[in-house]
Amino acid sequence: MTRGRWEVSAAIAHDRVLGIVRGEDAASARSAADALFDAGLRAAEVSLSTPGALSAIASLAGAGHLAGAGTVLDAPSAYAALAHGARFLVCPVLAEDVVTVGHRHGAAVMAAASTPTEALRALELGADLVKLFPARTWTPSALEDLLQALPQLPLVPTGGIGVDDAREWIDAGAVAVGIGGALTAGGPARARERVAGLLEAIA
Repeated sequence: MTRGRWEVSAAIAHDRVLGIVRGEDAASARSAADALFDAGLRAAEVSLSTPGALSAIASLAGAGHLAGAGTVLDAPSAYAALAHGARFLVCPVLAEDVVTVGHRHGAAVMAAASTPTEALRALELGADLVKLFPARTWTPSALEDLLQALPQLPLVPTGGIGVDDAREWIDAGAVAVGIGGALTAGGPARARERVAGLLEAIA
């Protein structure tokens, strides 16, 4: 089982894809996440905007999956997610206290940025990965330009990326891409097919 924050980051970088799960309740989130893991994905986050998200995270962690918490906004939410077994935390904003809490407990943290200044600040704060969000306001070529100036940024563009264009972002220099509904829509069977095809396409 993957445990340390470095191993978590390595697992995400290996797959080049971070699955994002949202659901109507804990059961639907668990089902969607199971489909991603069954298809070969190593890591997936359950958004805390999902009712019962902590229960879903605890269930996935108990089954030995590398489950994280998404939409983590503050220290109390970070503590709660870690107490329920989350192995990594993902922020939609640049939340310094979430980085502090995560690292205090040995968890990887992906802090978000929407500008080059924020991305560099996230790295300076110690973020293991930097979520470029929302990616739909960027392009792969713009990301490539950014990395020419700041090649040390471990960027994970998220938001608006689909299965068909994921490879473009990877080729532009992204460590990985975060994908949610484009993977999970249509139920577990469709999700398994999409993940398997995506992992093969970007391998």
